[in-house]
Amino acid sequence: MSRLVSKLSPLIHKNSRSIRSFSSSTTGPCVSICTIMEPSPHGNLGQVLLFNIPDLKLVTADKTYPDELYDAQLVGASHGWGLFSNRTNRSVLLSDYLNPYASKSKPKMIHLPFFTPMYSGQTEVVCNVAMSCPPPDQEDWVVGIKFLGRQLSLCRPRCDLRWTNILTPFESWEISKLMYSKKDQKFYLLAPGGNYLCSWDLNFKEDKKPKFHELVLHDLPNMPRSHSKLLDSFSREDHWVESPSGESFLVKWYCEYSPENTSNWCKSPTVLVFREEETKDGRKHMRYTDDIGDLCIFISKGEDFCVKASSHPGLQPNSICLHGRLFVILNLTKRTLGCYEYPQGIPKRIPYLPYWLPPFSP
Repeated sequence: MSRLVSKLSPLIHKNSRSIRSFSSSTTGPCVSICTIMEPSPHGNLGQVLLFNIPDLKLVTADKTYPDELYDAQLVGASHGWGLFSNRTNRSVLLSDYLNPYASKSKPKMIHLPFFTPMYSGQTEVVCNVAMSCPPPDQEDWVVGIKFLGRQLSLCRPRCDLRWTNILTPFESWEISKLMYSKKDQKFYLLAPGGNYLCSWDLNFKEDKKPKFHELVLHDLPNMPRSHSKLLDSFSREDHWVESPSGESFLVKWYCEYSPENTSNWCKSPTVLVFREEETKDGRKHMRYTDDIGDLCIFISKGEDFCVKASSHPGLQPNSICLHGRLFVILNLTKRTLGCYEYPQGIPKRIPYLPYWLPPFSP
C-alpha cells in the first residue's frame, strides 16, 4: 500500500498576508503563535496572536497582560485554556488569556496546587494537560497532568488543596498523551506501543489503579513488506481522540524526520486511523478506516480534539491536522498533504508552541 498522502496540495501550501481582529463570528480552530507584552505605567499591554486555520489568517486580540503570566511559560492547553507554569516560584495556573473573546482587562486566572513530585517521578517536564470540561461549565471539574516519566497528577481545583499523584504502570515519553472521554467519563492514557489503553474514572482518590483495555486492530491495510519495515523505522505517535458525537478513534502517526536536514521538515507522513466498533470483555475492537466523514481531527502537544468540518467553513472534511514534528493537514479523501506556513505580520522569532486550540465564540 502506498502512503495515504502522496502529493502536495498547492491550495493549502501558501503564506497568508491577511490580518484580522476578532469579531462576533467564531474563531478557530487555530494555533497559538505567541503573546506580546509591552510595559506601560498604566499596566502591561499585551497582544495575543493566533493563526486561524479555516481562513488561514492571523487573528490579533489586544489585552491587558496579567502580572501572573509575566514570568510564566505555556506548558499545555485543553478546551482552549492554557496551563502556565511560573519559572521562578513554580506556581501553576489555568487561564483563558488565549481566548480572543475573553475579557480584555481581567482574563480568568485559576491557581492550581503546587506540583509535588513522587519518589520516582518528576514535575519539571509536562507532557500534556487534559480536563473533564472547561472550568466555568461545572462546579465539579477535574484537571489531569501527565508528566514525562511515570507520574500522573489529578485534582478538582475547587475542592482539592493538593494533587492526587498516581504512578502509572509504564514510562511515558513526550508523545504520551492523556485525554478525557466525555462519553465514558474517564481519563485515558495509551500505553507504549499503542496496544493497550489505561483508564481512570472520576473516583481516582478511592481507586488509583488503572483499568486496562486491549486494543484489537482489524482490517489493517495491505502493504508490501518493505513498506511495513520502513514504517517500523519511522518515529510514531499514537493518539486517542473522541468526536463530538462520542465516536472514538486511534490515530497512528508515522513520520520520517531528520533534524540534520531541515529540507525534510515537511516530508509526507503516514497516518493510519482506526475507529472503535465495540467493547467486549475489556477489549476495544478497532477497525481501520480512511473515511471519518465530516470530521476533522486536530493532533498536537495539547489535548487532541475533533470537530465537524461543516460547522466551520474552510475546514476540509475527512482530514487530519498535525502540529508538532510537522505542521500540516492531510486530506484522507484526496490523499493530499498541505504544509502550513505562518502568515506574514508575526515576529521573526516566536516560541515553540505546538498547540491547536478549539473553536472560540463570543
